Amino acid sequence: MQIEMFIKNFISGTYRQQYEFKSFYPESINHYWALDDNETIALLSEANIKLGELNAFSQLIPSVDLFIKMHIRKEATLSSKIEGTQTNIEESLQDIDEIKLENRDDWQEVINYVDSMNYAISMLSELPISNRLILNTHKILMKGVRGERKTPGEFRKSQNWIEGNSIKNATYVPPIHIEIQDLISDMEKFIHNDELRVPELIKIAIIHYQFETIHPFLDGNGRIGRLLITLYLVSKGLLLKPALYLSDYFDRFKPTYYECLTRIRTENDMNYWLKYFLIGIRDTAQNSIDTFKAIIELKNDIEINRITTLGKKQKLARAFMPIIFDQPIIDMSLTAERLKVNKSTASRILEDFVALGILIEKTGFKRNRKFEFKDYIDLFR
Repeated sequence: MQIEMFIKNFISGTYRQQYEFKSFYPESINHYWALDDNETIALLSEANIKLGELNAFSQLIPSVDLFIKMHIRKEATLSSKIEGTQTNIEESLQDIDEIKLENRDDWQEVINYVDSMNYAISMLSELPISNRLILNTHKILMKGVRGERKTPGEFRKSQNWIEGNSIKNATYVPPIHIEIQDLISDMEKFIHNDELRVPELIKIAIIHYQFETIHPFLDGNGRIGRLLITLYLVSKGLLLKPALYLSDYFDRFKPTYYECLTRIRTENDMNYWLKYFLIGIRDTAQNSIDTFKAIIELKNDIEINRITTLGKKQKLARAFMPIIFDQPIIDMSLTAERLKVNKSTASRILEDFVALGILIEKTGFKRNRKFEFKDYIDLFR
């Protein structure tokens, strides 16, 4: 028999007394959720419409995967920023030897996020969202960074907590480690339980809440939880391309984000979280659409109004265009390699692009110069 849960009647869980603290044990989520709030239902419709528009737009753009790479870079810097790193999107496009020694740990965390997102999305064709995929993704996320000693690729075997100098005065204490496997198993069943007929955006909102409530890792829970949102939307076909990420929205409205999750646990108010989440989907989808529009305008301006002034060099310039969209910080050696030309020809095309205002030279050196496609990078800042 299918269990039906009206969201207004939801009971989030119970506090369990441990030795010197109380931990929170969340209730199962693998059951039918009946929407019972008109505002939530209206926001669900708006969010779905915007996702449809974003999907349509992404199909119209030639070489859209080039631009998706920058979306992932932006997500990596913002998701890591929420955890306290200071790397910006421009630095994430640079090589490690160009990063100051004191900033390299932050840089590596961002690069790991890019790698873990790319890995997870690429694996969806052969591996569903599961414990295995989550653990493998976490292992990549934590490789060689400050949390690498906190059991990367494994669910925790000790207690963690959120905020507070000690577990006794923590803001939130997740379930104890021996309860994690059952809770994650319930969440995994909910992810794949298509018989429930729960709207996908409602499901992933609940999944994200449950994952953050379980807090199954010693480190990296926030980043994996945010990554799961995009991964789920792609896996269920709500996103045809991974072009929507909520970290920017969560970061801009961070106090409300934490308030929403806390309010579920303390007041059983799931609708408050769902409204916040659906507004984030709706508005972030619109922002992604606006970014795609700006990319098209920039590309058309360069190809129609600037490159056409180069005469016989137009063919090489047009071949160079997808390269700088793929590698918006570039040097002469990489230009020569990607265009398959000698270095003097590469130098000339770079100088042409500087003269046309497409690239700027950012080092001020005569040698080992770096060129930046600033107008493009600025769209993601």
